[in-house]
Amino acid sequence: MTAKVTLCIPPQGYFAERWQKSSMPALGVLYMAACLEREGIPVTTLPAHVMKWGVADIAQYVNAEKPDIFGLTITTENRLEAFDVARAVKRARPETLVVVGGPHCQTTAYDTLLHIPEIDIVVSGEGEQTIVELARAVEAGGGPGEFRKIQGITYRDHPAGTMDGAIVPTGPRMKIADLNTLPMPARHLDDMKLYNFKVDVPGKGSLPAANLMTSRGCPFDCNFCATPVNWGRKVRGVAPEKVMDEIELCMEQYDARVIWFYDDTLNYNPKRLETICDMMIERKLDIHWFCEIRVDAIDRRLFDKMVQAGMFHFGFGVESANERICREIIHKKATLKQAVDVIGWANEMDVIANPFFIFSHPTETWKEALETIEFAESLKGRAMCSMAILHLYPNTRLWDRAMDEGKIPADFTWTAVEDPRIMELPEAQGNIPLYMDKLTWFQLSTIIFRFSQSALKVSLLSKVKKAVKRINSWRRFKQYFVMGLALVKLKLVK
Repeated sequence: MTAKVTLCIPPQGYFAERWQKSSMPALGVLYMAACLEREGIPVTTLPAHVMKWGVADIAQYVNAEKPDIFGLTITTENRLEAFDVARAVKRARPETLVVVGGPHCQTTAYDTLLHIPEIDIVVSGEGEQTIVELARAVEAGGGPGEFRKIQGITYRDHPAGTMDGAIVPTGPRMKIADLNTLPMPARHLDDMKLYNFKVDVPGKGSLPAANLMTSRGCPFDCNFCATPVNWGRKVRGVAPEKVMDEIELCMEQYDARVIWFYDDTLNYNPKRLETICDMMIERKLDIHWFCEIRVDAIDRRLFDKMVQAGMFHFGFGVESANERICREIIHKKATLKQAVDVIGWANEMDVIANPFFIFSHPTETWKEALETIEFAESLKGRAMCSMAILHLYPNTRLWDRAMDEGKIPADFTWTAVEDPRIMELPEAQGNIPLYMDKLTWFQLSTIIFRFSQSALKVSLLSKVKKAVKRINSWRRFKQYFVMGLALVKLKLVK
């Protein structure tokens, strides 16, 4: 028997509250699909978010196509809808093996299986090799004895026809040491036109785009970041020649005029990035690109070469304008001066600088938060600023701190639709706990609205409408009432 595999993205999409008019393909799913194809295993991708399919449509598909394995990618933002999909798939066809993986699953396997009995297996870590081994295990009969041999999974050792049984971890899987051994993502399995992935380039208009991830990992150690948990601090990069091959494939086969580098830090190795830029320049590629960088790992010469190679927009973390918060709390080594210098270079070269700011760090005071908001406001006309309230992601150092401080209950589960003991703001970025310490909710609301008005990037009206629809309790009413007061006060002061 040859196992039939379906890899699905939930109807909400891979991101929360982003990319509403367009979307970028989920590269993790397409990498796994490519590995299955290479092994001759039948695979179908189901990007439900761009296909405009709901949970019922997915269940109908499973009933008709009868996949042996139904793989579902989960982020912390989209996890609740992903669980709904898992339930519907298992109801539609109980014999289908429901497997979940993705960024949320690195450290939440036991919690997921304990509370969502419809899920059979959780894949933790990189899934390219794991999904192939799972398919082979199903072909061999799919019993617990077969699953026990596969590293990097947690499975439910249940009797046939039931959803009970012990939860069994098989131990961690080693990360893929050489990313060059992976095939290119199987973009041909998706209808790329459905994504409508376009990016505005100044002076060029809205251009078709493609996303690439040329490295995994980040050598830095910000306390809130999930990248070291998911990808590790040792960065593994694709060879520059293979990066160029993928860029040219996207240009030739999918008419890409913009490349969105989805690496956590494209300049983690400045020499490697310079080689990629040199190759772009030598090949005279008519391509524009976005990336995220560290401002403490770049100099003016490399920056100018990046612009010459086609970079028109770049993002970077500032996080806080307060030195104490950066050094003692975040453990960020980049300085505010380095950020200001890079913004100056961008203005000289007519490139978009996109600094990111975060509020509500541990011990951050109102005075320190104002330093950051005032610094961000000073950049108006010089940079396109983005902000967020600090979120708690599984197993980060910040998560551990929040648990130690009692800000997260000991019996918290990521599978609950709502937990009245924590604060969330789904309109901003999914159902994820906010870290709250010294700043009050009124102060945080003031920051949100003040920043939004300054950045001119957010439609407050659309957010308010969504917030009103979520008022289903006295607690929720008070949360949004306080936000309303902050907005009114800000308007009156202005």
